[in-house]
Amino acid sequence: MDVKPRPNHKLYIEALRRMTPEQRLLKAFELTDFSRELFRHGLRARFPDISEDDIQKLYLQRLGKCHNRNY
Repeated sequence: MDVKPRPNHKLYIEALRRMTPEQRLLKAFELTDFSRELFRHGLRARFPDISEDDIQKLYLQRLGKCHNRNY
């Protein structure tokens, strides 16, 4: 198996271990919000002529396709 080198992985794990459970949860929420904003930004860039309401509809439609339907 060809695994991509991750020279900072150990530092990342150490940083996570220094965080309290509350800090880790807040970081997870922050990263979730960031990824959602990136997704919306990409939709706006791809479809610059549609309204914000249509962006929201498209966002929810595409997000629905990503949902794990095993639950």
